[in-house]
Amino acid sequence: MTTDEVPSPLDFRQMEDAMAWERQAMDRPFRREFFAAFAHELRKLGKATPRVLELGSGPGFLALHLLHQLPRTDLNLLDFSPAMHALARKRLGEFARGVTFIERDFTTADWRDGLGMFDAVISIQAVHELRHKRYATTLHRQVLELLHPEGLYMMCDHYYGKGGMGNDQLYMSLTEQQESLNSAGYYVTGGFIKAVRAFYADVPARQQ
Repeated sequence: MTTDEVPSPLDFRQMEDAMAWERQAMDRPFRREFFAAFAHELRKLGKATPRVLELGSGPGFLALHLLHQLPRTDLNLLDFSPAMHALARKRLGEFARGVTFIERDFTTADWRDGLGMFDAVISIQAVHELRHKRYATTLHRQVLELLHPEGLYMMCDHYYGKGGMGNDQLYMSLTEQQESLNSAGYYVTGGFIKAVRAFYADVPARQQ
């Protein structure tokens, strides 16, 4: 961690901290609406078996929703925490057999190595785990390298500013989020704001 990075109050590699986050995560307002938006956009891809990568997949809440809605999804869950993966395996039950669990840290330079290409890359409340907003554009560019030409990148995260969060180093403003996506090579096709979080559906600018 560099000196300007914002330390996390939790160590998600520790089962106690992972479980503490899991217990309160679904109490957050509008979370299910965001889940529904992810599923809706994935359906619009028109793929019988879309290959999807979730970044910072955590204890598997979004994964379970997507597999109930789109059970033929080739779902790949990437998280740096073995504790989170253990919780996700338990949550997914029989679904876990068809899921690929990837233990990697997306803050490292080589996190994409050998993953292949995807129809969609998704994340919910994970981008700020870069621990400083200045790293976000680099992450978005890295994701672009993993997308098929007609692929889709969906991101939902906290934002800084009125109605949002108070830390302007950890979180981007709504304007900064959109500028970061645009500068990384995306065209924002849709989005909405609910309860201190913003959702974006983005396609590579080469599709326009």
